[in-house]
Amino acid sequence: MKDYAADKIRNIAIIGHGSSGKTSLTSAFLFDAGMTTRFTKVEKGNTVTDYDPDEIERNISINSAVCHLEWNNHKVNIVDCPGYMNFLWDTRASLRAVDAGVVVVCGTAGIEVGTEKVWEMLEDFSLPRIIIINKLDRENSNYGLTVESIHQFFGRQAVPIQLPIGEEKDFSGVVDLISKKAYFFEKDDSKEFKEGDIPADLKSEVDKKVEELTEMVAENDEQLMRKYFENGELSSNELIEGLRKSILSRQFFPIFVSSALLNIGAQPILDGIVNFLPSPLQREEVEGEEGSVKTSLDEPFSALVFKTISDPYTGRISIMRIFSGKVNPDSTVLNASKDTSEKLGGLFFLQGKEQIPAGQAKAGDLVATAKLKETSTGDSLCAKGSAVKFHAIKFPEPSISFAIEPKTRADEDRISQAIHRITEEDPTVKIERDSETGELIISGNGQLHVEIVTERLRKRYSVNVDLKPPKIPYKETLKGKSDVQGKYKKQTGGRGQYGDVKIKMEPLVRGKDFEFEDKIFGGAIPKNYIPSIEKGIQEARKKGVVAGFPTIDFKAILYDGSYHDVDSSDIAFKIAASMAFKKGMKEARPTILEPIMNVEIYTPEAYMGDIMGNLNGRRGKVQGMEQKGNLRIIKAKVPMAEMLDFEPSLTSITGGRGSFLMEFSHYEEVPGQLQQKIIKEAVKEGRVKAEEEEK
Repeated sequence: MKDYAADKIRNIAIIGHGSSGKTSLTSAFLFDAGMTTRFTKVEKGNTVTDYDPDEIERNISINSAVCHLEWNNHKVNIVDCPGYMNFLWDTRASLRAVDAGVVVVCGTAGIEVGTEKVWEMLEDFSLPRIIIINKLDRENSNYGLTVESIHQFFGRQAVPIQLPIGEEKDFSGVVDLISKKAYFFEKDDSKEFKEGDIPADLKSEVDKKVEELTEMVAENDEQLMRKYFENGELSSNELIEGLRKSILSRQFFPIFVSSALLNIGAQPILDGIVNFLPSPLQREEVEGEEGSVKTSLDEPFSALVFKTISDPYTGRISIMRIFSGKVNPDSTVLNASKDTSEKLGGLFFLQGKEQIPAGQAKAGDLVATAKLKETSTGDSLCAKGSAVKFHAIKFPEPSISFAIEPKTRADEDRISQAIHRITEEDPTVKIERDSETGELIISGNGQLHVEIVTERLRKRYSVNVDLKPPKIPYKETLKGKSDVQGKYKKQTGGRGQYGDVKIKMEPLVRGKDFEFEDKIFGGAIPKNYIPSIEKGIQEARKKGVVAGFPTIDFKAILYDGSYHDVDSSDIAFKIAASMAFKKGMKEARPTILEPIMNVEIYTPEAYMGDIMGNLNGRRGKVQGMEQKGNLRIIKAKVPMAEMLDFEPSLTSITGGRGSFLMEFSHYEEVPGQLQQKIIKEAVKEGRVKAEEEEK
């Protein structure tokens, strides 16, 4: 492949809300640049970047995908990113590898929650950006209203540099406000377009927007401001240079227009990407946890792995952004994050799933390698001796969990290896065994996320599982005190068994779990049996007396007992302690506790009332509210049992504009009427016996 100097490379992420047309726009770019011989479409399942079977089936982007093209002697590396909330972690990771964002906004829907989220990410990473209003050929598309919504959310720095010619089905071209030329496009998926006169009905609007654009550019540059005052206008070259500086300093966000599906406007956008967006050399020095680097071939090699793919043929593929230096396909490098050496398994450029062999890879480029043994997403690679370690990529904590149950013994045997492959590709998935319930729990960023992971288990690794709501990890505790005796006496033909303990039980402050106190005096029980007594209580408390759940937050005080010189043993005292625990629990007003979660809900203000009403119906307690940008944050404490189906409810209330985070807070007592339901379920499952049976 042709060798490109760093100043001839552009690294961009195409981002926006789901279904705004990001993948279609990528397809148009690749087609116009001659990288594909036909115009690929999402609905046909033949696009370069939506190649995963789940993406083809669902017609949505699930993974970030990398491709590249050549335009005006520049290499443009494109990361086509997912826009749905469940998968925005992948978008955030990809933004660590690029130098600019291309924000796609739907011309019918305007600014959506995904648009807001990715804009916040761009702000977090201080990345320059351009905006594209897409789908202007669609019924009910409205350029003017979309620009208004962009201004409302992102400010007046977002300024059109193009105007659409026609609207809805009559959208046929664009007016370039810099060159003051009109371009008309064919509507047959061709690359053809022609220059023409600006339509008469647009001339006054064009003059007005050119003046606004010129003033905005001049305001950001004193020299251009003087020229503008002197001449009353700026030349195209002056506008381009002024725009480039303003975009780089994030004082200006140019707005382009397009219909990706009809290939209207894609080529002028590619011109804008090359002309206006920064090269890797213009990026500020990249700070790391250890050391910092400037994009240069003269510096030692350093790179960040921003994505891992589990390929059925190649194995693990690590995609990295090279920040400095150069690297060869057979190099041995240092994984600074794990302090271990890695031998590269070749180098190749990705075109979706296609792998194009690369020779030496250099600073500023995106490249992939295979079969790294220890390296995972977020790790830093560098030349030995340079020890550059970039900040790790932060991934969101899972917001929803389900229990998964292998359907057959064969599925159970295969699941362990499959889980390892899934989690190395998707670091936001957690699959682990719950030590209390015994269930295998899968946690992810939403129900769709979890469903897709289980589909991958089936399709890629032939592991079939059933997806079920997880069991709530209830606990039991006591509210009162008790003073009981546990006596185990068993006499057989030979040596018998004898153990006798007297124990007091009392509550502890919530969160203290368990304490054991030995108050034996005078040798009533020999010291060598004391550990067995504590062990007997510890084992017995794993299964409480109310509904069979573990018992927490209590203290057991051993204060008396008796023993037999011949018949006493460790096992006898262990059983006696277990008997005392069960009796003591029943006499100390036992109760059931449930996990309470800290919940943060992000929503536009319009939906706050409905959401708080929904939380009240879930026994939630609102703790406070904050504002972050255009979103309101509702903070609440809600029982875990009430949150299992919250995600679809939130989606329904907010039309997909809301999201939430959830983490464990503490345990609280379950209301009495709900305890009865839990006890009935425990009896049904055989965890405890019904009261009649016990009698």
